[in-house]
Amino acid sequence: MIGLRGVHKSFGRHVVLDGVDFTVDDGETVALLGPSGSGKSVILKHIIGLLRPDRGEVLVDGLAVPRLGRGALAGLRRRIGYAFQNGALFDSVSVFENIRLGIAEESLYRDAGFCRERVGECLRLVNLTEDVGRLMPAQLSGGMRKRVGIARAIAGNPKYLLYDEPNSGLDPVNADVMDALVENLQRELKVTSVLVSHDVRGSFRVADRIALLHQGRIRAVGRPEELMAAEDDVVREFLERDFAVAEPEE
Repeated sequence: MIGLRGVHKSFGRHVVLDGVDFTVDDGETVALLGPSGSGKSVILKHIIGLLRPDRGEVLVDGLAVPRLGRGALAGLRRRIGYAFQNGALFDSVSVFENIRLGIAEESLYRDAGFCRERVGECLRLVNLTEDVGRLMPAQLSGGMRKRVGIARAIAGNPKYLLYDEPNSGLDPVNADVMDALVENLQRELKVTSVLVSHDVRGSFRVADRIALLHQGRIRAVGRPEELMAAEDDVVREFLERDFAVAEPEE
């Protein structure tokens, strides 16, 4: 389980998180929505220990992430796959080597046979052929780079998978492909996922629950149908940017 309790985070005088309470139960996918710059990615970075809160608790599997030492934090990160917004691939090495970097166990990383099989399996899971492994990142389209980034995130068989804007910059067709990929990975890998997104339609398709971040706090959280029925003006205004929410008949 992932849990944030009363998390505050500021950068200088700019308050980003102002008492965030956020939980993700084992096996579920939660989409974290909110306007650009609202702090969605900041929450992901707290979960994986890249940022520490000014106040509050960040718990993963019962472990207080901000208080972990280097060794314990490294061990926790082996259980967390992080799919960065633009893939964050290393341009100087092949797709194969980029995905291989996701294999955190040193003994497995050095096992050439295991790496060959695991990288091939990860490429299959993101709907790419093994031949793609020989390419360099510069030879990939934007959508392929994102998929390779996800392949690297799952290479270490993580328990948790964090997606940072997987649909950002994609056209509607490729955005639908990415949504289907997220759904398929959830079914096949049984991971617990947090999906940061601005894509309301896609999030409603793939997530078990939706959380809306507004002015540094979780404004609403619930199943997609619960948010669609919400009477909160802030929630409705945000959703109506992407959905045509019908008004009830008189």
